[in-house]
Amino acid sequence: MDSLLTIDEVAQALKVPKNTIYQWRKTGKGPVGIRVGKYVRYRPEAVSDWLDEQAGI
Repeated sequence: MDSLLTIDEVAQALKVPKNTIYQWRKTGKGPVGIRVGKYVRYRPEAVSDWLDEQAGI
């Protein structure tokens, strides 16, 4: 299993504020997150796929 990314790691990778990730999640505009207990985690491939969609690839 690949490592899951935290919101902090996703924000750092995308070079956006952490609050932007929270806002994207709230509005359904960002990469798909997975709830693990009380935490939200992201699959690296989900972030990569989302980036490809944003670039029109």
